[in-house]
Amino acid sequence: MGLLTFKMGGIHPPESKLSAKSAIEEVVLPKQAVVPLSQHLGVPAKVQVKRGELVKVGQLLAKGEAFISADIHSPVSGKVAKIEPRVDSTGFRKESVVIDVDGDEWDESIDTSTDIVKEIKLDQKEIVERIHRMGVVGMGGATFPSHVKYMVPDGKTVEYLIINGVECEPYLTSDHQLMLEKGEELIIGITIMMKALKVDKTIIGIENNKPDAIENLKNIAKNYQGITIEALKVQYPQGGEKQLIDALLGREVPSGKLPLEVGCVVNNVGTAYAIYEAVQKNKPLIERIVTVTGKTVGKPSNYKVRIGTPITELLEKANCDMEGTGKVINGGPMMGKALVLLNVPVTKGTSGVLLLEKAEAKRMPVLNCIRCSKCTDVCPMGLEPHLLSIIARQAENERCEEEQIMDCIECGSCVYTCPSGRPLLDNIRLGKSNVGFMIRNRSRK
Repeated sequence: MGLLTFKMGGIHPPESKLSAKSAIEEVVLPKQAVVPLSQHLGVPAKVQVKRGELVKVGQLLAKGEAFISADIHSPVSGKVAKIEPRVDSTGFRKESVVIDVDGDEWDESIDTSTDIVKEIKLDQKEIVERIHRMGVVGMGGATFPSHVKYMVPDGKTVEYLIINGVECEPYLTSDHQLMLEKGEELIIGITIMMKALKVDKTIIGIENNKPDAIENLKNIAKNYQGITIEALKVQYPQGGEKQLIDALLGREVPSGKLPLEVGCVVNNVGTAYAIYEAVQKNKPLIERIVTVTGKTVGKPSNYKVRIGTPITELLEKANCDMEGTGKVINGGPMMGKALVLLNVPVTKGTSGVLLLEKAEAKRMPVLNCIRCSKCTDVCPMGLEPHLLSIIARQAENERCEEEQIMDCIECGSCVYTCPSGRPLLDNIRLGKSNVGFMIRNRSRK
């Protein structure tokens, strides 16, 4: 029997895992940390500190008071130098807390030992509250506040917890290395998530190009109830939550609906580890693993980085050839976005930093559409990217909504396969923004 995968569309770009098996290294603390108050989907957190105030590692900087928001904690110790808008990886200015680093003094409530804590003492409600207060968000890139997923509405039931260990983006290896080095903590994190959801079945999906991670987690999971590991076919974008549910369970999430509609909650392996640290160590989300990679990187690596660290410091540590670099991407080559500035801070959603050579950074000339239908064939959501691109560019927002533009997961498969170099995803992203604005205005009436 063949390996599991999703049924519709998909591509297989070169994997280019240059940093594979690169052990996780710690990055030296920056002299100054810039901590944006919006590192998550939803409403920005409200600042709780003042200029001149001394803060410790793990201290609350900003509180997520809205339902969909997340707390922000200090990743360093030192003095609050400024509270002002700073440019982040999106290229826009976001309100941020700027901290001059002085030492590395941690809040006394955090367990800083390396001991693995297996016993889960908190009950279901306490777990959800701890996840909330520790500022945990989805670590796969979406940065959706994690506690919201564990507040299951009345009338809905969760049958499966699905854990995404796919890491199908070319170049990125941070999740792979996390599964190798922190497997026990990750599995304990999953048992915590199961307790929070009151489920007894978890499936971890991992693509078959990571046999060492599959074997490692299978050996650890033998000692835990209800956790299975499934090897998946290497097929991009296998890590999309709807594609992963399709591959593992054969269930299709309806258009415009969430995985909860088919009895599932999906989280990334990085989120599972962050939840372990939050619940068992009382440690807020103040650092993450970041892959720094690319053909102009002298030392492709996986780094453990404090939030707020300038990306320039990672580039320097990885011996990057900036002269030969044409573009620096926040994330992977398929779904990542080019950085406008290089001294922007690492945030909770920074999974990787990719450097492209000047030749590979250039887009091909845009030619006329030849109606080959390749973009439609590879779309994992069954959409028509060529059509969506045209009507989005023409601002036909109502028709865009009718053609289900909001179902697009922005995987970039359509652009990758287009022989005419059409800016399909650029136009679709514009259309999604316009339709989202239209929907929000409609709901206010």
